[in-house]
Amino acid sequence: LSDFVGSGSPKSEQNVDASSVTPTDTTFHMKTYGCQMNVSDSDIVRSLLLQHGMTEVPNEENAHVLLTNTCAIRENAEQKVWHRLRTIKSSKKKKQKQPPIVGVLGCMAERLKEGLLQDGLADLVVGPDAYRDLPKLIDGLLEQEQETAVNVQLSLEETYADVRPVRSDSENVSAFVSIMRGCNNM
Repeated sequence: LSDFVGSGSPKSEQNVDASSVTPTDTTFHMKTYGCQMNVSDSDIVRSLLLQHGMTEVPNEENAHVLLTNTCAIRENAEQKVWHRLRTIKSSKKKKQKQPPIVGVLGCMAERLKEGLLQDGLADLVVGPDAYRDLPKLIDGLLEQEQETAVNVQLSLEETYADVRPVRSDSENVSAFVSIMRGCNNM
């Protein structure tokens, strides 16, 4: 199994004390809602961000980037995400320091696109075929090159076959093997 699932890197959540993260480090926190495909996609996203030098932290308070990966089909997943986005928005208003970048990933992002940017609920919207673009989009937002970033372009070729997923829990002995991309429940 270790041949298929990365055990993380020195910058993964398990090995980083969030209080030791310096302000110059880009930190992220990710929550996943929906189906097993979303969990698998979160493992791919985690791998891509860690490879880019970002650090995953175990709590939202220490994160520069808050990512929510979600499904547009599963019952209640979308409602939970809307609630989460509203909660983050209200807490962003209370923060004195620079508020975190809020990103929505996955099928819900691809389906709703720029609609997620309305009312300042999200800063970043990325569909399931554009995860490779995440580091560049996040860097652009951190460097304030733009206020929002969206990439929901669909691809017939993208499979992430060359990306070694990194699980959030390296002690977990199970993993997902992708046999298809996308959802079959529409």
